[in-house]
Amino acid sequence: MSPGNAVLPTHVKSRRKFIDHSPGYGGSELSTQTVFIVDDDEAVRDSIKELVESAGMAAKTFDGALSFLSACTGDVPGCLVLDVRMARMSGLALQQRLREGNSTMPIVFISGHGDVDTAVTAIKAGAVDFVQKPYQDQSLLDAINNALELDATNRCCADEVTSIRKSIERLTTREKEVLKLLLEGLTNKAIARQLDISPRTVEVHRRNLLRKFDASSVTELANMLVHLPGGQVDL
Repeated sequence: MSPGNAVLPTHVKSRRKFIDHSPGYGGSELSTQTVFIVDDDEAVRDSIKELVESAGMAAKTFDGALSFLSACTGDVPGCLVLDVRMARMSGLALQQRLREGNSTMPIVFISGHGDVDTAVTAIKAGAVDFVQKPYQDQSLLDAINNALELDATNRCCADEVTSIRKSIERLTTREKEVLKLLLEGLTNKAIARQLDISPRTVEVHRRNLLRKFDASSVTELANMLVHLPGGQVDL
């Protein structure tokens, strides 16, 4: 499966309602994804912009890597269509700069040169696709759509991690103790003995934990915390 075809894990899809959709998060951002086109050839820039907009997507163009870096200083939703060979800073150099800044923006490279080594380097560094000029319109659009899907998936998973961390911060000390033992697979009675509380009290904490994390079972809750894309959440 290519990166652009990534599918949200079941526990992420089932918890969409748990994600914060206020401005700056989740759905509101994903509805404003932009295709950023960076190429020092004006005719190519304009052609791709026209193609992207004809498919109903927003597009912005830049005549080089430095102008893109100056304009896009934050984490913005969308993807990057990037020429490999440009003056002052190459496409590969821009890709490296973005990686160093922890950017997760998916990149589709375009090139008029059939350089296999360059394509391999770009893909290994995380590029979604490498499209050779002259490109077929549909091939480029497919690559862009894959990149936008990957961006949406990455942002959904990032919001999921943020939401879970906020829920953990709201837990009481006792709830955290019970949660750790539940994740270790202990029964209510075993947890009660270890914490010197009654099994009924453990059950109350258990129900509160499921409610706070919007989980239907301890198994689902454990799956959220241990196998969540983006890294395990520490208690």
